[in-house]
Amino acid sequence: MKLIRNILLIATGLSMASCNYLDVNTDTKDRMSLEEVFTDETYTEQWLANAYSYLTNSEFADISITGSNPFNFSDDIYNPIYKSFKEVTYGEEQWPYTWKYSYQGIRQAAIFIQNVDMCNELTSEERADYKAQARFVRAYYYWKLLQKYGPVPIVPEEGQDYTDSYEALSIPRNTYDECADYIASEMALAAKDLPLKRELMSVSRPTRGAALAVRAKALLYAASPLMNGNTDGYAEKLVDDKGNRLLAAAYDEKKWARAAAAAKDVIDLKAYNLYVAYKRTEGFDGYPVTLPPYDDGNFSTKSWPNGYKDIDPFESYRSVFNGELSTVENPELIFTRGNNQGSYGVNYMVFYQLPVSKAKGNNTTCVTQKQCDAYYMKDGKDIPGKDIEIGRGDGSSQRVTGFVTASDVSKGLYKPLEENVSLQYANREPRFYASVAYNGVTWWLTNATQSSDRGPYRSWYYRGETEGMSNSLNWLQTGIGLMKYVRPTDTNDDKNINGEFSHISKKADPLIRYADILLMYAEVLNELGNSKCYEYINMVRERAGLEPLQTMSKDAFREHLMLERAWELCFEGDRKFDLLRWGVYCTRTPEWNPQVKGNIQEGKHEFWPIPKSQRDVNVNLTQNPGW
Repeated sequence: MKLIRNILLIATGLSMASCNYLDVNTDTKDRMSLEEVFTDETYTEQWLANAYSYLTNSEFADISITGSNPFNFSDDIYNPIYKSFKEVTYGEEQWPYTWKYSYQGIRQAAIFIQNVDMCNELTSEERADYKAQARFVRAYYYWKLLQKYGPVPIVPEEGQDYTDSYEALSIPRNTYDECADYIASEMALAAKDLPLKRELMSVSRPTRGAALAVRAKALLYAASPLMNGNTDGYAEKLVDDKGNRLLAAAYDEKKWARAAAAAKDVIDLKAYNLYVAYKRTEGFDGYPVTLPPYDDGNFSTKSWPNGYKDIDPFESYRSVFNGELSTVENPELIFTRGNNQGSYGVNYMVFYQLPVSKAKGNNTTCVTQKQCDAYYMKDGKDIPGKDIEIGRGDGSSQRVTGFVTASDVSKGLYKPLEENVSLQYANREPRFYASVAYNGVTWWLTNATQSSDRGPYRSWYYRGETEGMSNSLNWLQTGIGLMKYVRPTDTNDDKNINGEFSHISKKADPLIRYADILLMYAEVLNELGNSKCYEYINMVRERAGLEPLQTMSKDAFREHLMLERAWELCFEGDRKFDLLRWGVYCTRTPEWNPQVKGNIQEGKHEFWPIPKSQRDVNVNLTQNPGW
């Protein structure tokens, strides 16, 4: 029997709602046989915990603004901490651990799948669930690799000793389609034995919906322009060790059909819904009276789900992210790591959002001017002057000038804006106010330790102000901050008393949520020429208090879909990957971020470089083009 050395590594940072993925005991013997491990219930569960544990590493964080994950953001967020990523000056060895940890997790999960049936101390139902979890997590590691690096080696399941290291296997890269198909098939198999729901203590473990949702995303990416019918120079150079192309040159419409069916499978579970908060006529600190959406004379007169008459679009959107709802109460969350986010999770993100004064935050996470301008007016039209910046239209319209006056406030105009706020921020759609900390925004800080620090507190980002450039480190370089994920009770003022972030409420990271699935389904239906695409994009728009889209060309719908994803899923770690799969990342990003001009290169920055340290140990690995 092959001996396994150090099989049970401590899984740090796995705490979730007072429960770990699976508790890990660090007192396990240094050397045990597979039979000794998998005939014992405790050791078997610990092995599964270790397979999960790599997900707590910061490189797998989809939300946190620091650590080693900022490549998830593109033209939506800026923070000087990840300057090299934002300005595209990183090198191939800068963050090598995603690859390493993914294959370590894959190996641990594979050994578990092969051996868990030896554990007769578990019931057959428990073994099936655990095996499905391991199958999910193995495929999920492959999914994260595929997103970042493009096609990767798939370790054979048959005729291979999984106790051998990945390095010893020296496996060449599979094609993109092979990787996507493998992920999709594994997730489908996992879904068969995963439950539809989890209880609070197990909320971070995958469900049937989570497996089907990852399956849908993998197939969507495979159908997208970068991977489907790509004949450009980059695709020609992306080859395996034998010179075979890794991206399909021939366009295949059936890929869109497969992605559509996969997304519909998630919808047909009927396990998820868009969250809505209902209209309120009385408010209190941090929870204002509902701001009425645009009165279109139609949908504004109908109750949800046929319109937005009786709902609060602002609170509906805000509560999905800021911890107002627990993970089990949130009908929109399909997959989340809960609080299993290691050192860099959503709470760390909030710390970087909060102002320096009163809240004791870091005050460095910025919203780009592009993202700020992308949000519609509440009537669904572009903001005046937007066409100047993006080159759309004839450039005839000009930005709104002037500021909110005391008289405006007394008349109830421009809510929620207060006096002296720029009118550029007036009359915007509700998601804007739930996501963007504009100059003069109100922070509530209702849970501050000292009464003098409690809100309402207004932040000004002008030069010389407390949150402005007078502070050499903690200021917003775009002049626009981030409000999403912040709850009115959040403050960091108590960190020196009860520990850092003790007054920042726990939040689940929305790795996959229902609005994403609806927009995915709308996208693939449009590519297939199916008019039902309007039904699904309009669900998302109406929850946001916007009029539904009306019939337009396929190309026009595609542009609207791209924009809708930009603000509905803003700051959730999808933006860069969306731009990449659409094949526009290298061309669109420099239009909005002058700092990347001259750095970002088509034919190079479509995928991350495979670390040299990995290519040295796997001689059959080819590097991505341009590196």
